[in-house]
Amino acid sequence: MPKTSAKQTYAGAGVDITLAAQAKRHVARLAQSTTRPEVLSGVGPFGALFEFKGYRKPVIVSSVDSVGTKTRIAIALGKYDTVGIDIVNHCINDIFTCGAEPLFFLDYIGIRVAAPERVSAIVSGLTAACKEAGCVLIGGETAQLPGVYHGDDYDLVGFVIGVVAKDKIITGREINTGDAVIGLPSNGLHTNGYSLARRVFGETAAKLNRHSHELGKTIGEALLEPHTSYYRQLKPLLPSIRGMAHITGGGIVGNIPRSLPDGMAVRLDSTQWTVPPIFRLLQRKGNIETKEMYQTFNMGIGMVLICAPEKTGLIIKRVPGAKLVGEVVKQKGDARVIIDGAGYRRDKI
Repeated sequence: MPKTSAKQTYAGAGVDITLAAQAKRHVARLAQSTTRPEVLSGVGPFGALFEFKGYRKPVIVSSVDSVGTKTRIAIALGKYDTVGIDIVNHCINDIFTCGAEPLFFLDYIGIRVAAPERVSAIVSGLTAACKEAGCVLIGGETAQLPGVYHGDDYDLVGFVIGVVAKDKIITGREINTGDAVIGLPSNGLHTNGYSLARRVFGETAAKLNRHSHELGKTIGEALLEPHTSYYRQLKPLLPSIRGMAHITGGGIVGNIPRSLPDGMAVRLDSTQWTVPPIFRLLQRKGNIETKEMYQTFNMGIGMVLICAPEKTGLIIKRVPGAKLVGEVVKQKGDARVIIDGAGYRRDKI
């Protein structure tokens, strides 16, 4: 008689629906803590419902991004509660550059096995950052993909939806030569440049847990510092701001031009702000050129504001750590970001 083949199951193929359901119950409880009166249905139904009201000529603003390879550091250290903060704050900062208020957030977690404690730790970071911004964690997806992710691998992607009144959109069109450029401090790499950082520092627990006297903490702790949110502190100052640039992938050099009108550039004086020790250590240990550092990392400035000169004092007084770091100038040649005082020849960035 022919052998009877073993019965196949989804769990046997690596996808445990029972485990996923348990994780989703934890997620739903955490997400509920971020709700707002406009939410008609949150986590659970096939589509989340948010009642839109209270805005004159509203414009919807959206953004999507990923934590990227910062997850590799979190995996090596077994720490999962900060990457959620990273992705929420990253996305909110992005839409805030045009003056938008974040309304709700959705996440995507791709993972080999949806272990409830790991998923809950990730979502605890999401909810903490959402609550801080008054933004609803309204839904998301946790996908168990054993054929795609291996070991403890996972990916975290965030989607934010916000709104701004049409006549309040910050477009940068009002920016003029002579306007002030203000830098707001970052607390580290935020969520960019980790492929290079991992190459320099390594990504094993043994290497990341080494204490650095220069940093006053371990390498891993410095690399996992959460992405700073600028939304709460800047929201009351929006009428005084003509342009904003969130310093993410592409560094200072790549992001500031995104907020400038054609024909304008900025001249920055790098002696006016302090570059955090993690960047100095990274540059020295990796033998990285200064130009490469400014094109890859935020170098201690997580957000750039552009305002009329007479508004500078108000903003610096109201925002902790804010520094006047430069001015808007007419563009000459291809350069749109000119950095003095950092070992550069002028107009070479």
